[in-house]
Amino acid sequence: MEWIPYSQFTNVEEIARGGFGIIYLATWLDGSIKVSYDRERSSNETVILKRFKNSQDISRYFLNELKSNQYCYKMDHHIIKTYGFTRDPKFDDYILVMQFASGGDLHNWIQQNFSKITWNKEKLAILWQISEGLETIHKANYIHRDFHSGNILFDLSNYKRHQWQIGDLGLTQPANGTSNNEIYGVIPYIAPEIFKKSSFSKKSDVYCMGMIMWELTTGCKPFSNVEHDINLVYRILDGERPEITEDTPECFANLMKRCWDSDPEKRPSITEVRKTLSIWYHTNRNIEPFNQAEIKRKELMNLKKLGPEFSGKPHPSAIYTSRPLSSFISKCSSNSNSSKNYISRELEFDLDFRTSTLGTKRKIEEININSHENRKSIKISSSYSRTFLTDRK
Repeated sequence: MEWIPYSQFTNVEEIARGGFGIIYLATWLDGSIKVSYDRERSSNETVILKRFKNSQDISRYFLNELKSNQYCYKMDHHIIKTYGFTRDPKFDDYILVMQFASGGDLHNWIQQNFSKITWNKEKLAILWQISEGLETIHKANYIHRDFHSGNILFDLSNYKRHQWQIGDLGLTQPANGTSNNEIYGVIPYIAPEIFKKSSFSKKSDVYCMGMIMWELTTGCKPFSNVEHDINLVYRILDGERPEITEDTPECFANLMKRCWDSDPEKRPSITEVRKTLSIWYHTNRNIEPFNQAEIKRKELMNLKKLGPEFSGKPHPSAIYTSRPLSSFISKCSSNSNSSKNYISRELEFDLDFRTSTLGTKRKIEEININSHENRKSIKISSSYSRTFLTDRK
């Protein structure tokens, strides 16, 4: 890793923006060192610049995260390489200089190639490589904290080997922070316990792996058809997960469900996930269910029942960039501590109990209350004490 003068970068173009960082595409005039022993460089190399907002007072914590990225890359090339860092003279912010993955992120690649991603080859190969990268991070005793398909990248320059690589190794935390004072993330990929004020862990990364497994089966991001608000958080806390497709092999579905189990202790380690995927992919053990799944997958695609093009438009408030989540966590905490018993007094109510469905799975009770003055509706969840009053006139 090296310090790189900002003057070395030309054609700087913003390509993405997150909660506290901005991503640029740029040309590095000298380029990275190709071979260490002769110091030959790749001139005019395309790279990624990741600028951290408000990072003028950089902390030791941030520098340690840079070291973790370099350390993990040396252990396994399924990690995006960080070449070094620089400083923006205009904003005085620190910038990470990273490898450019020309194939884009996993989600976009899935959408463009879904029909070619077979059960008995491509799906298992992709997931095995991703699990290898995450296992490297965990073995180095780091946690990713923001693990989703947007941070898994395809390197076309290295097509035959190590093509799927993990980026953003915990660097999505504010550069001037020394602890998780603010929690950032993408709601569908956040493990339920995080919303209950638990800390990120290796098992919360494994939860994300379950969502990524599901994404490969459908070509869609989890919960893309609903608003990513507090109601989705409650549904996830109540155990709702994306619907498993008809073509998914039972052994694969069981592993996926273990990964996204509500209880972190019941989730497998990433090493177990990697070993299982390796057995399926490399030894062809238990391959017949995957062969049958591929036949079913083609049938469903022909019937236009499977694939990103048949899933409908994403909800406009489905957000897949990292954002602060503390407000959601506070609401979950306050609701879980509230009283679970509600008593009506002084008014004469006619109570009509009925069952309604929220989304596709989660059941709640709706109580219709008739008073002499107006008509109100109260919805109560048995597992989370939440009350919503709405006037019906």
